[in-house]
Amino acid sequence: MTLLHLATRNPGKIRELNRILASLPGDLRAALPSIEMPDVAETGATFAANARLKAEALSRLQDGWVVADDSGLVVDALGGEPGIRSARYGEPEHPGLDDAGRRRLLLERLVAVPEAERTARFVCALALARGGKTVAEFEGKCEGMIALAERGDSGFGYDPIFVFPAAGRTFGQMTDAEKDRHSHRANALWRLAAYLTAQPPAGVL
Repeated sequence: MTLLHLATRNPGKIRELNRILASLPGDLRAALPSIEMPDVAETGATFAANARLKAEALSRLQDGWVVADDSGLVVDALGGEPGIRSARYGEPEHPGLDDAGRRRLLLERLVAVPEAERTARFVCALALARGGKTVAEFEGKCEGMIALAERGDSGFGYDPIFVFPAAGRTFGQMTDAEKDRHSHRANALWRLAAYLTAQPPAGVL
């Protein structure tokens, strides 16, 4: 059994990480850390850098292997925003926004952008760490478009406004199983699972 402690407090990510890991080949499972996730200043300039910061911070306090996710939405017409600030989009100009507020703000900023130019992608960076050191990193992406309005109420974060073109629906309109076949997080976790199966670091399996 591979036990991976999750360096996150985000309940949506926790559910999704556990669900996807349970569906992957091999005997993988994730758990909340037995030590509370510390506050980590996400000062990195990239998703990968912030994933490393979180994984290494928890792995200094938590025995065993830690996996951290840093992910977000990159919108071409907004110059890559919200990007690494996806969870804090709109701050400090619009303090206290929740997921719904961030979606509304993003749609407002795209109101004059033609539908064909609303290209975007979800990006997920994973870092695997132990004892304060990152031992492997993985990235997953999912290309799509930003909808003209919210559609669906499944998932979390920006899911209701992110259209996956092959399905013609937003992630917010998909079942968990459908989203898990295509999402950026699933793509990154598949790479992590393949790594652990093919060449597990000492003490992982």
